[in-house]
Amino acid sequence: MNDRISNPILRGFNPDPSIVRVGEDFFVATSTFEWFPGVQIHHSRDLVHWRLATRPLRRPEQLDMRGAPDSCGVWAPDLTYADGRFWLVYTDVKRFGQSTLDGATGLTLRDFHNYFVTCDRIDGEWSDPVYLNSSGFDPALFHDDDGRSWLLNMLWDHRPTKPRFAGIVAQELDRGTGKLLGGRHLIFEGTERGFTEGPHLYKRDGWYHLLVAEGGTGWEHAVVMARSRNLFGPYEVHPDGAVLTSFGKHDLPLTRAGHGDLVELADGTPWIGYLCGRPLPGRERCVLGRETALQPMQWGDDGWLRTIRGDALPDPAPPAPDLPPAPWPATPWEGSFDTPDLPQDLQWLRTPHPEALFSLSARPGHLRLYGRESLGSHFTQALVARRQQHFRYTATTQVEFDPAHFQQAAGLICYYNGTKYHYLFVTRDGDARQLQIMSSSPVDGGSSVVTVAPDLPRGPIDLRVEVDLDELRFAWRPQGDRDWQLAPALDASVLSDEVSFSGLPNFTGAFVGMACQDMAGTAAPADFAFFRYEGRDSD
Repeated sequence: MNDRISNPILRGFNPDPSIVRVGEDFFVATSTFEWFPGVQIHHSRDLVHWRLATRPLRRPEQLDMRGAPDSCGVWAPDLTYADGRFWLVYTDVKRFGQSTLDGATGLTLRDFHNYFVTCDRIDGEWSDPVYLNSSGFDPALFHDDDGRSWLLNMLWDHRPTKPRFAGIVAQELDRGTGKLLGGRHLIFEGTERGFTEGPHLYKRDGWYHLLVAEGGTGWEHAVVMARSRNLFGPYEVHPDGAVLTSFGKHDLPLTRAGHGDLVELADGTPWIGYLCGRPLPGRERCVLGRETALQPMQWGDDGWLRTIRGDALPDPAPPAPDLPPAPWPATPWEGSFDTPDLPQDLQWLRTPHPEALFSLSARPGHLRLYGRESLGSHFTQALVARRQQHFRYTATTQVEFDPAHFQQAAGLICYYNGTKYHYLFVTRDGDARQLQIMSSSPVDGGSSVVTVAPDLPRGPIDLRVEVDLDELRFAWRPQGDRDWQLAPALDASVLSDEVSFSGLPNFTGAFVGMACQDMAGTAAPADFAFFRYEGRDSD
């Protein structure tokens, strides 16, 4: 029997959880933003042990994020079950920017397109998307007990004199045709916390309970609830204020708590899944991004939901439910490329056409990356990586690459987005094959390129990165050498939401992986023999 749940249950960049129970099975869907395939769905039978079941948005007809800015793409999926099918609604964000009117007044014009897909099996082939609306983000479906379904989403107001987060709207969805019916209804304008988003609706004892995220997705984030006897309101706000938040308590092990969703066990016990962040010790920087945590709740005698202790705080180690233990068979990837498909640990950026980026068959036993666009590109990057899930880790790879000139590069990368990364790569300067480090950061002087090996020998090169909290150190050695050559330490903490250029969205997390560029457009290939990741956290 598992006595405690160790939060977060989904570690490293798994934000905006939506949770649903179907019989004895629990499923959690989380945001993937610009990473392809879209949406992660994890599966558990005891709320303790979780496995990645599927990434459902994997066909070009379902998702194409080429051109989407950093931290755009797939936001806040909502997973429900009705009519014997799973329903997944999500936002595909195409633009996150500000336009200027008359050189003074800021118009924040953004493009949020909401869709749904369905499937009768969580790991099956999901349908082509059905377009819903573009009025705001964070869509969710509520299936009422009268058989009707309703689409909820926050309402975006671009007008300069209006609140951007204009409240929560609801509109009926015909599940049979996929069409929206009637007009939209503004059902809740939010509280003084502002940034009202992430709506979910539940019905209990004749009350409609509306759960929203407020306070922004940083340190003031919170789960807020309101209730009404009528779906359209008016809604009475929870008398305690936030139902769950870590605001004002930055020393907690789980911070930034908010954006939740409720699920009931078979015995009726309510649980909440929510996003959280774990900052580096002594630094308000969450290099692991926003993660997913889970804890039990309780309904009070007054009909309001509260934490078990009544303190509205996230619990890093809540009691596990009384369910039979259900661990999944251990199937760790050992780092080789001897399978026809990309290992599940890895993802790539934006494009639904991975064949233009990489191949596992061109050179058997290797991952071949074809040199594509720069690390700042929003279109076609040959970058394949996995989430950083530990504060301390070691990643190693071996690359075979013979660049013809300085516009070709390939190597090992620690990446947050196109403005924040540390990259150890093989390139060429004149007649010399070299090893260089490129860093990009909003702090510490911006960007830099340093040559660390001015004349590399021919043949494969082993590359390594060791991350220890906020320190990142690259190393390298020619194949066959025993000793590693070390590069100077770099700041790993810049690969976090909290370090950013002004006005740019930062909603993801740090990744580590392999990359290849060919700015001459000739798609020069780089072959990677393996990629190994080893977490070294004490827990």
